[in-house]
Amino acid sequence: MKKIIVAVSGASGAIYANRLVRWLVQNGHRVDFLISNPGRKVFELELGKPPKDQAGWRKFFNDRKGRLHYHAPDDFNSSLASGSVKRDGMIVIPCSMGMIARIAGGISSNLIERSADVTLKERRPLILVFREAPLSLIHLENLAKLSRAGAIIIPAAPGFYQRPKKIEDLVDGLLGRTLRQIGIENNLEKEWRDDG
Repeated sequence: MKKIIVAVSGASGAIYANRLVRWLVQNGHRVDFLISNPGRKVFELELGKPPKDQAGWRKFFNDRKGRLHYHAPDDFNSSLASGSVKRDGMIVIPCSMGMIARIAGGISSNLIERSADVTLKERRPLILVFREAPLSLIHLENLAKLSRAGAIIIPAAPGFYQRPKKIEDLVDGLLGRTLRQIGIENNLEKEWRDDG
């Protein structure tokens, strides 16, 4: 099983993070969970009041086996701030354009940004699932810069070829593709075609 960092920033799309973390812990993966202060505000708007501590997050994500480890966004003593601590990758979902800009600029003003910086410098998979529209030239240049640095850029734009019947189908399709990018096989995303 893998050790994955999952971070939530202040963009709309907390439903993605909620489903991703639940799926990871239910399927035996360890999750280091981070949420920025703006992320907490958006989370509250979209899903309700967020927990404050590890016990609360474990209960929220229905983690009965202790696979989720919550890290406060200002805790620079966290093991995630060091490249000597191995993780199999990091997913920032949803990822705001402000977070994209700070990661692209190498700014580490909180633990999410520092963890992303460490993930890039250690050449581990960094997946940024952004949700923003329209995109300015600055946004596009920051995304291109991060792609050149090794990050995997995924727009929070689900596909419809699987004929979704409910919102969860759309969420799962995007998450299935995201998980494959970090090396976790799953059946959340239906393949376009399987000829054989």
